[in-house]
Amino acid sequence: MTKDLIDAIEQRRSVREFKPDPVPDATISRIVGCALMAPSAGNVQPWRFWVVKRPDVKAALARAAFGQGFVEEAPVVVVVGAEPNRSAARYGKRGSELYCIQDTAAAIENMLLTVVAYGLGACWVGAFDEGEAKRALGLPEDVRPVAMIPIGYPKRDPAGKRPRPQRPWEEVVTVVE
Repeated sequence: MTKDLIDAIEQRRSVREFKPDPVPDATISRIVGCALMAPSAGNVQPWRFWVVKRPDVKAALARAAFGQGFVEEAPVVVVVGAEPNRSAARYGKRGSELYCIQDTAAAIENMLLTVVAYGLGACWVGAFDEGEAKRALGLPEDVRPVAMIPIGYPKRDPAGKRPRPQRPWEEVVTVVE
């Protein structure tokens, strides 16, 4: 299960095809637990997590995700929500509009790397109708759904997927000396 962090980063791929095999609850707990270890502005931790296994709720989430069927097919979908008011209480508008989103993104990346460490696959789904996703889960008004993370055993070895091309280093990195 343990992998070198650099290997996990290099091997991470978006997985959209899953075996129907269930993912052990202890594994999901560990994945979400690693998300909770992410940094957050002022350690405010403005996040909430919904671990979804119920087929009808996964189907509603797939509809909210504009028909991305793999959301429904994954054995587990973790929905990550941001609590803008929690961040705003400490940081005002910048907290509610930016920090809570950055903080949930850090938690999501922790989850994705932990998924790789367990030999599982996942995909960061950000394309969805927020209102529809909120209704599917009955989310409180003060929570903004940020991402859906379908998780499961990949049908195909993701290591075989070629990495997406990256923009050239010279185009994206500026060294200031």
